[in-house]
Amino acid sequence: MSSLKLKEAALIYLDRSGGLQKFIEDCKHYNDSKQSYAVYRFNILINPSDVVQLDAELGNHILHQPLKAAHVFQSVCFIAVKTLSLIGQLQTETQINIVLKLTHLPPLPSYVLDLCKFPLDYTSQRFYMMQGIVIAMTTVTKYTQGARFLCSDEACPLSQGFQYIRVHVPGATESATVRNDFLCKLCASSLQEDRKFRVLGDKQIVEVISTKALRAFQRVSNNQPFRFQSLIIFLRDESVNKMNVGNEYKIIGIPTCVQTSQSAVCVEASSITFCNPKVPSGISDNFRCLLSLTSSSCWKFTAILANIFASQIVPPGTYNLLKLCLLMSLVQTSDRNKELEDCLDVLIITNDTLLVDRLLKFSINLVPRGIHHPVSSEIFPTLSRNKYGTGGVSIQAGSALLAKGAICYIGDLSLHKKDKLEQLQSVLESRSITVYIPGKKFGDDVDQQVTFPVQCSFWSFVDMDSSPRRNAQKTNTLIGQMDCSLIPANLVEVFGLLINCNESSPCNPLLSIVQHTLKKAIDPEGLLYVASKQFPTEDFEKLLAFAKTLNVEFSLEAERMIHGYYLASRRIRTDSICGSKLSTSALKYLVSLSEAHARLNLRNKVLKEDVLIAVLLFETSLTLKYGATIFCVAPNAVFPFDMYNEEYLEKRDMYLIQCQQQLQQFIATYGPGTTVFSSDE
Repeated sequence: MSSLKLKEAALIYLDRSGGLQKFIEDCKHYNDSKQSYAVYRFNILINPSDVVQLDAELGNHILHQPLKAAHVFQSVCFIAVKTLSLIGQLQTETQINIVLKLTHLPPLPSYVLDLCKFPLDYTSQRFYMMQGIVIAMTTVTKYTQGARFLCSDEACPLSQGFQYIRVHVPGATESATVRNDFLCKLCASSLQEDRKFRVLGDKQIVEVISTKALRAFQRVSNNQPFRFQSLIIFLRDESVNKMNVGNEYKIIGIPTCVQTSQSAVCVEASSITFCNPKVPSGISDNFRCLLSLTSSSCWKFTAILANIFASQIVPPGTYNLLKLCLLMSLVQTSDRNKELEDCLDVLIITNDTLLVDRLLKFSINLVPRGIHHPVSSEIFPTLSRNKYGTGGVSIQAGSALLAKGAICYIGDLSLHKKDKLEQLQSVLESRSITVYIPGKKFGDDVDQQVTFPVQCSFWSFVDMDSSPRRNAQKTNTLIGQMDCSLIPANLVEVFGLLINCNESSPCNPLLSIVQHTLKKAIDPEGLLYVASKQFPTEDFEKLLAFAKTLNVEFSLEAERMIHGYYLASRRIRTDSICGSKLSTSALKYLVSLSEAHARLNLRNKVLKEDVLIAVLLFETSLTLKYGATIFCVAPNAVFPFDMYNEEYLEKRDMYLIQCQQQLQQFIATYGPGTTVFSSDE
């Protein structure tokens, strides 16, 4: 009676949810096909909340005994087929293979598979929910979805028909479905597979880590032991190719213990949901107040942000140019759209690698997917043999794909080999990486290639005081040009921003840095400055998260100013031998810089004031690469004065207004065909 009640509840649920109509349509597809099938596979979409409200016992079966629940739906579907004459070829109930697809699980801790907890429950064979980031995936291979067996004794009644049908169940290996030692229940003779009825399906293996495990890649706990466990997800049939390396997903599936040479927790995926980034609620009250107080100027808010940023690492007022560029890079890379043109890469030339390294490490931790790439590992995807013995080749993510929507900090460029630098240059130019899979090497008949979009910004630095450099100093012939001979010139060119960060520059007084270092040594956890207390790290995280979500558009005068500067700069930086030193990508960098400054100001529109900051930063980079030209920009043009109070901010605004007038004059003189209107016009 209990079994009959469960079947009745299952039928009512299918009817009410629309599942019965979908089942009938799927049966029509099978019935119209001229092919003979041993196994008929059906996906049943289940909403656990609706089922529990309808019948608690059936809901309990689905959540905690899914294999038994599948048998209940199998019986209901078989009766429906026979009653409604849906599939003429179907003979036995075992030919129906039901796969339950759950929409969600109850939001309770007992339904979450947490790899941090031990021991894990492998024996319950029930559904769990897990969330993680894909770090590796295999190519698609085949598996036996179902097979028909016949008794080898021709006199036995079971030597014909579809009595012995084996289908794949969650957690089963290939040998559990197809083997040669099965015996007939009637006469004990051996069973033989009827190979022409074997049903093959697609299979893919994906390796996932918990989002919390990214802290290991951010180098948060360098001095503490840190270990994380990956999770192996088996995708089958319609779930194949639904997951991409570097993306985060919620997975509902049944965990199983699979004994392989590599110990691992494996999960048969039932349903997969892409995790969209959380939309931040807003900014802190202190930043909101600061934004209001500086609303009369388009430059003051970002100047103060740069001034007080990372006061745990360097004292306020030092490294302002670098800190502004880092903040702009942080707000410019996000998951808000699929465009890859927004990334803002930063290359720093410095002789103070210790402080710069600390500043960059601190900054990448302000975004969820900031990755500090270890030199010993790979930046981009690599190939390896599938270690789980199921065929196919495994593609490992690499640091760049793990940093999707954030920053990949790759450290000192001079420590990377030449071939890796060439690969980095190619990726910076195309914003994608193609992995070639040689078929012969990995046991396949054909070669394959897979292309991944690279959706992160890259940060790196070059040590000016490295020993090879001291022995081979290059004499600069152009004013303002830096010697970047340690790395290929083409690689320097593809970085959007080149910054000279010298500890002895006027913006970085040594005395304040020494005092800061001594105070931090005495009180490592202390907040040394008022700004550190008013604007803690958590407030900067909220500000950056909110700024990244803003959709900005260009005002007409900002658009004209960018195009005018670009055309004028191409003209003055062109010679008869090398041609123009400005590639078409320069325009992309200018747009990206302008958008970043507008976002950092929490504005939806790019103004000509944002373009001015973009031009000053970009022209500073050009001067370091090629030397100064007619439109001469000082190394400290963005921060010409130390910012002590409101008076110095006003003084900076007046200076930037003069720079804007000079820029308009430069465009009018050297950019014929372009017009820059003033605000009045």
